[in-house]
Amino acid sequence: GNRKVTGALLEEKFDKIFFTGSGYVGRIIATAAAKHLTPCALELGGKSPCIVDSSANLTHAAERIAWGSFLNGGQTCVRPDFLMVQESVADEFIDVFRATVKKFYGEDPQKTEFFGRCINDSAFNRLADLVEAHKDNIVFGGRKDASEKYIEPTMFDFGSDIEAFSKQEVMQDEIFGPLFPTVRYKNTEEVIQFVRNLPTGKPLALYAFGTDSNFIKSIKTRTTSGGLCINDTIMHLSNHHIPFGGVGSSGMGSYHGKYSFDCFSHEKAVLEKSPFLDENILFKYMLSCRFPPYDSTKQMLIGIAGNPMLEPLINYPIPMLRNLAKLLLVYLVLRLFGYRLTSA
Repeated sequence: GNRKVTGALLEEKFDKIFFTGSGYVGRIIATAAAKHLTPCALELGGKSPCIVDSSANLTHAAERIAWGSFLNGGQTCVRPDFLMVQESVADEFIDVFRATVKKFYGEDPQKTEFFGRCINDSAFNRLADLVEAHKDNIVFGGRKDASEKYIEPTMFDFGSDIEAFSKQEVMQDEIFGPLFPTVRYKNTEEVIQFVRNLPTGKPLALYAFGTDSNFIKSIKTRTTSGGLCINDTIMHLSNHHIPFGGVGSSGMGSYHGKYSFDCFSHEKAVLEKSPFLDENILFKYMLSCRFPPYDSTKQMLIGIAGNPMLEPLINYPIPMLRNLAKLLLVYLVLRLFGYRLTSA
């Protein structure tokens, strides 16, 4: 929105601030919120990796990656931002991906109603500059039309030099457009280390395609991201039973479904007691042991009560007590009607 309006709002004190947008603005909001100690939920972005293992179904992967990457003209915060494909299937996957994009958007994506445009001139110019900077690496696409703010779905191939790939201009910030830089990798360890050391920090989403159990386990357990999709893209947003949000540079807090209710709620601890038990003649002395002066008897009782092994008995779960009370009630009713428990 308007920066002046946003700036004025941030001078006020709120119970909670929720923001979705760029990391740059997110830091401004977090800084302003800190003055009032206002908690924030920040859904930011970053460079969400997409990884294709040699065990993947390439057609299945290409369809989901093309859809996720070029959805809304590539202008979604969770789009697959760049591709890492295993060397042994890289050429085949690129061919399948090219054919998939053609199937989705036709020979000329500018003519289809199913492909969007850049949101404004600034976004177009930024993306057009990236196309020019890496025109020697274009596999397909690359056409642009300033009058329509149109950037063609474009794939780049940067070969197998992962270190050089990380230094490319297109890899320094979230693309937020229909450009898809690609690098080839040898083994899963290369992928893990690259994702862990992204210049933009921990990603909002991570997408991995493959059927090899070791590959999938490594991605699940050795990478960090706001969300993770195995053999799909974007669709974790549509499931309201799981939270959506970033981690580290890609944001803080989560929402969707009940998680949205929790996001805007404060869990207040409430303890309500009756003096009946404390004042009962059977328990009064024992329960008053917390009050000074502490004679030897009180110290002994406090020592017993503080024993970790006795904690489950002292703080007995309320649901279990309720179940025991129900069983006792059933037992008393049975006794009332003359039933007795006897051994055979």
